Amino acid sequence: MFTEQQEREIVNMVLANNAITLNQLQANIVNNHGCFNDIHQVSTSTLARILKKKHIQMKQIYRVPFERNSERVKRLRHDYAERVLQMDGEEIQHEFIYVDEAGFNLTRTRRRGRNIIGHRAIVNVPGQRWGNISLCAAITQNGVLHCHAHMGPYNTALILTFLDQLQNITAANQIDHMQYIVVWDIVSFHRSALVPNWFQQHPHFTVLYLPPYSPFLNPIEEFFSAWRWKAYDLRLQAEVPLIQATEEACDQMEVAAMQGWIRHSRRFLTTLPAMLMKFSGQIQLGEETV
Repeated sequence: MFTEQQEREIVNMVLANNAITLNQLQANIVNNHGCFNDIHQVSTSTLARILKKKHIQMKQIYRVPFERNSERVKRLRHDYAERVLQMDGEEIQHEFIYVDEAGFNLTRTRRRGRNIIGHRAIVNVPGQRWGNISLCAAITQNGVLHCHAHMGPYNTALILTFLDQLQNITAANQIDHMQYIVVWDIVSFHRSALVPNWFQQHPHFTVLYLPPYSPFLNPIEEFFSAWRWKAYDLRLQAEVPLIQATEEACDQMEVAAMQGWIRHSRRFLTTLPAMLMKFSGQIQLGEETV
């Protein structure tokens, strides 16, 4: 019914709009008087067979913000990479502390399991549901520096307390002239007026904001992915043990794994400048604020 060229055109419609439906494809073909001028009607089942033949399947839609790969964000990533590499080249001894917050809820469990054919895969879970627990964690090349769980979302007051605790921990092992660089994202309470004041009062701490839409530059994102399942494996049953266990799960994280995540994120630092030049041409980066 369709020529090879027409089938390629159908595939191109799908590649141009991954959310297109079979009915929309059908309407586009019937109303197209160019490539499909000899096609006056077509069933959706025929279109489904063509897509299957071309190895196109239904998938979960992954929503990508328009701004994520904009020129502005690419330049901010370039600036971030240059800043980190510049710090590495300075003589001042420094250590990067990667900080972020992640939510946790008992309602999230493994969705697939195993059992004998004819029997459901069943796990026992608490009958009650509580609000989300937020864990704020700080990791370095040497492992988990500090973590704190809180019932509900994090805010400015909690992050300032967390920074005070970080300061106490680093003071106990203070190395002369060591500079600690806190790397985190641009969530609103990380940028509230009290936070810059805290860093001004603690000159051996420096804050470095990640570019927007760049979680791959923060190794703690991979830390949280592994940490959640360690917490679930503790078979939590009550609210108080849940808060305790979310912190105890941090102690089970291997230092070697964190070092690998940090190495993985830092690989992007050497490729970002080259990638930006490749796609955007030779540019002069001026100062740009987030």
